[in-house]
Amino acid sequence: MDQGELTEQGERTEQSTGRQQTWTGAIGEVWRSAIRHKVAAVVIALCVAGSLTGIALASSGSGAHQAGPTADPAAPAFSFPVLGHAGQRISLSDYPGQPLIVNFFASWCTACKQETPLLGTFYRTEHAKVALVGLDENDVLGNAMSFTRADGVTYPVGWDPQLSAADAYGVSALPQTFFLNAKHRIVDRIFGAVTLADLSKGITLATRS
Repeated sequence: MDQGELTEQGERTEQSTGRQQTWTGAIGEVWRSAIRHKVAAVVIALCVAGSLTGIALASSGSGAHQAGPTADPAAPAFSFPVLGHAGQRISLSDYPGQPLIVNFFASWCTACKQETPLLGTFYRTEHAKVALVGLDENDVLGNAMSFTRADGVTYPVGWDPQLSAADAYGVSALPQTFFLNAKHRIVDRIFGAVTLADLSKGITLATRS
């Protein structure tokens, strides 16, 4: 075999070897990428599983009331002007040692229109058992006044247009109602329009020894 043939064979061998190395490298890169994606998928799956577990635990805890100081957080203090009574204020500290219902509402809230007459009737007949305070949130003064008069609200209402109390209590939607015991710890919380059954349950929790 002459020198030209040897050179040509060598070039073919080098090209073949180069293709093999390139192919081998490509396979290796694909394999490494697959491993990386597999690890990432495992991490994502673990995160999702952890999140679902947390949601499940939160859901299981929200269905029933748990007694005890750790389960019953202290109600944030508040102090606001009384709606319709210039110069007067209403504060959580006005009810020392008393169970208290705190209702967050607004005149523009449809569900609030459903529950406010019930709360008005309840207060007129049952206020000796537990005090009731309304907190009007993010509202227009004239609308708030008309709303409370139309629904026969005689319980005190705090005027909170800046949502200070709503932020402190973690209220992101209206209405919401909180039941506080004599130590002003939150023993029950109702999302949406409150019912007579909700009031009965909340008062039982708030007034128990």
